[in-house]
Amino acid sequence: MAVPRNALKKWEKVREFALGLPGAAEDFPWGETVAKVNGKVFVFLGVSDGSHPMGVTVNLKDAEAHAHALTSPGAEPAGYGLGRAGWVRVPLAEQGAPAAELLCDWVEESYRAIAPKRLMAELDGR
Repeated sequence: MAVPRNALKKWEKVREFALGLPGAAEDFPWGETVAKVNGKVFVFLGVSDGSHPMGVTVNLKDAEAHAHALTSPGAEPAGYGLGRAGWVRVPLAEQGAPAAELLCDWVEESYRAIAPKRLMAELDGR
């Protein structure tokens, strides 16, 4: 299955943004791309090879952001029980999918939920 170009461009922007956050590192558990800080995942980026629909999964503790994310076309609480903890999966190829800028805001919120204070201070100092 071919990856829609606009979805791939969004995915690349979100990945680059996530990995640019202080202390962020890329990992590939379960063959999926994730970004971690302090050894904890803050965004699941899935796969970009076309084997699954492209999407990002973020942890949104803010009720307003969480509700907004769930209004995205095709968005749903994340599987494996993560949805109960505030994780939302947002598809990238759907008509009307969120812009990369909004996705990056959500990635930053997900990052802030687990990043140590010193790294958040570094981020805020930018």
